[in-house]
Amino acid sequence: MSKKYFGTDGVRGKVGSDPMTADFAIRLASAVAQVLVPEGGRVLIGKDTRLSGYMFESALEAGFVAAGADVFLIGPLPTPAIAQLTQQFEADLGVVISASHNKYDDNGIKFFDATGSKLSDEIERKIELHLQKPAITRDSASLGKAKRIDTARVRYEEFCVATFPKGLDLDGVKVVFDGANGAGYKVGPRTLAALGADVIPIGCSPNGKNINDGCGTTHPELLQMTVPAVRADVGIALDGDGDRVVMVDEAGNLVDGDQLLYILATARLRNGDLKGPVVGTVMSNLGLEHALRSANIEFLRASVGDRYVLEMLRESGGVIGGETSGHMLVLDQTTTGDGLVSALQILAVLKQTGMPLSELAAGMPKYPQTMINVRTDKRIDPDSSRSIRDAVAAVQAELADRGRVVLRASGTEPVIRVMVEGEDKAQVAMMAERLAAVVAEVAA
Repeated sequence: MSKKYFGTDGVRGKVGSDPMTADFAIRLASAVAQVLVPEGGRVLIGKDTRLSGYMFESALEAGFVAAGADVFLIGPLPTPAIAQLTQQFEADLGVVISASHNKYDDNGIKFFDATGSKLSDEIERKIELHLQKPAITRDSASLGKAKRIDTARVRYEEFCVATFPKGLDLDGVKVVFDGANGAGYKVGPRTLAALGADVIPIGCSPNGKNINDGCGTTHPELLQMTVPAVRADVGIALDGDGDRVVMVDEAGNLVDGDQLLYILATARLRNGDLKGPVVGTVMSNLGLEHALRSANIEFLRASVGDRYVLEMLRESGGVIGGETSGHMLVLDQTTTGDGLVSALQILAVLKQTGMPLSELAAGMPKYPQTMINVRTDKRIDPDSSRSIRDAVAAVQAELADRGRVVLRASGTEPVIRVMVEGEDKAQVAMMAERLAAVVAEVAA
């Protein structure tokens, strides 16, 4: 059975439009409760800083309590914090209200099981079957209860600090931290300061509407200007829900998820504690694959989405993986992508080697890449179109083994992503435009 509501990362959409309504959130909570906590249990609910988070928090609380589950409300905290705190509080389920890197008028709902792991496709399908029925309300004696937890933020900060190598600190390191006006706006600066860093916060003044607005991983331009202007050693940017990170070197150059993955993997290799292969995605830069191969590090590609990277890491015995966007997995530290924890691992490498971020990243040459998002009015499968397949084959033949073509439907937006990668920037851009035009014609 195909899924109607669950996408790459939970349920997501425009606030006020199906499925992102208060009514749906109540039904979703009821369906999830019936599948994962049918006999009652503990449910942890966190959120980012979007204005609509209040509405969905209340609706989810009502749905879970009506279904007999006890609810712990922990307020704005990063997505990975909910994954970690679900385990700390011995909850049966963690719920995150967030649309990640999207603007404030979108929102989403995603879930973690008792181990802090995202739900499988099979579980999501079971939930969707229950969504076809009305929400349930148990008898009065069987209803759940709800309470707010005030210690959650401090607990998560302590967890993050504990992931930093013992005997090491950030004394003498000047960091500009961009919280995307999102869920990490408090815990980021406080965790870095607790480790001794000199922290300059930007994007840490949320008002409910400015999340990801000109800041964070999707808009690092201000961070890139600020780092050299204040003579900082490094810049860190999270996205709205704190599961992604990109960094900026001392000169203001952006260091993306592929480069961060390279830095961490090669550092682990030098220290003798790299386990298994490194896992990227079909969108990871070809330069990462070549650089890791030169270092004799095995590299595997998974489908786009951190859940698929995680799945391949578990199958292959690896512990480090991630996406170009900065969604990194460091499984000997966390169970899910954690932007702050990933940044701390990179900062540890800076301290241990004494090398600037620019020098650490220089070992991975980046192939020119052009990505074009073709907005569609209808869902299409690029592989099902003869004209798209022929256009892709022609471009790939022209690139030969010196480049790649990837077309995929986004799991979170009504777009087809067209990516072309190769040695010549102008050629890559021209090819991407050519393919995008074909996709747009088919999608019209």
